[in-house]
Amino acid sequence: MCLAIPMKILKMEGDRAIVSSGGVRRSIGINFLKGPKIGDYVIVHAGFAIEKLDTVKAEETLKLLEEIQ
Repeated sequence: MCLAIPMKILKMEGDRAIVSSGGVRRSIGINFLKGPKIGDYVIVHAGFAIEKLDTVKAEETLKLLEEIQ
C-alpha cells in the first residue's frame, strides 16, 4: 500500500522539477504531466509526478497529516 503525499513544485528545469513537502525536497521527473507549473501540487511515485492536484484539496490533506503527527 502507498501513501500519496502532495508535494509542491518549487523549480522546473526541462523535464525535471524540485518539489517539497514537510521540509523534504526531491528532484523528480515531470514528463508524465501536461502543463505543470511552479506552485502546482503533484503526487509523486517512484521519482515521477504522476498527477496534478487541486491546490485546496492538497493543502487540506497536508493540514490533516500535520494534525495526526
